[in-house]
Amino acid sequence: MSGFRGTGVTDHPRTASAATGWPSTVKTREPEIGFDEAVARIMTAASFGDLLNGAGDSGTGRNRAGYAYKKWAKLVHPDAVSAGRRATATDAFARLSALYKQKSEAPVLHGRRRAYRMGEVFAHGDLAELYADGQAVIKIPRHPGDSDLMEVEAATLQRLWRDGDPRFRPYAARLVESFVYEDERRCRRRVNVLERQDGMVSLAHVKEATPQEVLWIWRRLLTGLGWAHRAGVTHGALLEEHVLIHREMRGLVIIDWCYAGHRPRAIVKARQSAYPPEVLNDRLAGPATDIYMATGLITRLMGSRMPEPLRRFAAGCTYDAPRMRPQDAWALLGELDDIIPQRYRN
Repeated sequence: MSGFRGTGVTDHPRTASAATGWPSTVKTREPEIGFDEAVARIMTAASFGDLLNGAGDSGTGRNRAGYAYKKWAKLVHPDAVSAGRRATATDAFARLSALYKQKSEAPVLHGRRRAYRMGEVFAHGDLAELYADGQAVIKIPRHPGDSDLMEVEAATLQRLWRDGDPRFRPYAARLVESFVYEDERRCRRRVNVLERQDGMVSLAHVKEATPQEVLWIWRRLLTGLGWAHRAGVTHGALLEEHVLIHREMRGLVIIDWCYAGHRPRAIVKARQSAYPPEVLNDRLAGPATDIYMATGLITRLMGSRMPEPLRRFAAGCTYDAPRMRPQDAWALLGELDDIIPQRYRN
């Protein structure tokens, strides 16, 4: 390959939550939709998703779709209108039923272990769309040409499970299975099925974090990286969107191992400024690369609130030359603990 392709916890102590009460909600009357408007909305809808707004907002997921169907059906059912409107109602009701059936018939992918129902998109990744089916997250690359990166992720997760210390496995999502899927156009894609991480959010969606939160995130990042490095694995793209956290449980999971390896095949082009020089210039990555990117992530998360001792500590992790940076994430964790208060070392 001649160049990069641009692409778009063993220890979880609980923390006390100070609940101040639920905010009060005020229910407002939904605007009524008449027969003519209902017919127009149904006949012009490209998919059932176009009808989810405007028929009430009760329920979520499949329940929401069922609720919306019942609301629209009551408006255009042929038995609920006058004889003069029955023909129009019949056409609208047939269209509504067809749209709902199309929504219900989500495609099914057949893996080696089981079949996976592909409903609505669960999340958008750098390379792939993610779908949820129960506790499984199905990751499908948008472009068949990125299947090699999906293979990298599958092989990397298998290596972490095989060669890494089992005590630290919660720092990476478990690979359920990986298989090749061929669509109706005979395009073949590598599909990875991962274990769903309930209750976790991407760091990319965390708008505010206290200094205390940033410190436990930093400590867990170094713990997870040290585990991976001792298994011979470099993540290669430690960015906010590749880290999930559980704030109440103080849990952290590193995701998206598609860029792993000592000679990364691709980078996240939109985040090019977050990469160290050895990746951009020499297409090389190692433990010092992950430490550089993890430090940059933490620096962005803490911003101007970072105390001067931590700022100097971070500066020592982000030299341009990788040989000048720390190479051992677990040893670096010990150094971090030496400069933060005891109460934050958990």
